[in-house]
Amino acid sequence: MNVAVYSGSFNPLHKGHEAIIRYLTAEGGFDIVYLVVTPQNPFKEKHSNPTGRQRYEAAVAAVRRHPDLKVRVLDIELNMPSPQYTINTLDALQAAEPQNRFTLIIGADNLEHFGGWRYHERILLDYGVGVFPRKGYHRGHAKARLLKENPAYRIHLFKAPNVDISSTEIRLGKADGKDMSGWLM
Repeated sequence: MNVAVYSGSFNPLHKGHEAIIRYLTAEGGFDIVYLVVTPQNPFKEKHSNPTGRQRYEAAVAAVRRHPDLKVRVLDIELNMPSPQYTINTLDALQAAEPQNRFTLIIGADNLEHFGGWRYHERILLDYGVGVFPRKGYHRGHAKARLLKENPAYRIHLFKAPNVDISSTEIRLGKADGKDMSGWLM
């Protein structure tokens, strides 16, 4: 199987995430999406509420409401020793399911700084990345910079619509007393 590995905090899981999952399995060439809930993004500010386990349970509940989605929610990183590097997650998935081909799914904001990821070279050579557009980021420039480092890197830019909502915007809206439930998955 061709598996898209889409990891993140998913705090909360929203309609933008759903659109990406649907795109990956309808037009992106993937059989299934593995949604990996991360305990803590090392590039983002630490958060304590909700916990990784609570976000995982919320993601499982959200996915249950959409039985037509070809997605599986994983808590693999919640059970790994810290720090949870993406390469370790990908290697663990590959070891557990050697018959599958895994590709990491990221947004253009992550591609911009991908050279700072632990073992980014191995990720790009062994697994590759599929990159979604993100407002304010030029994926083509970031891809060109990385390909100068090594032309063998596997970087695919999806021709997908830009998703104009983020988990941060939803959390801020809720904090301001706005009803953000229409954005939730």
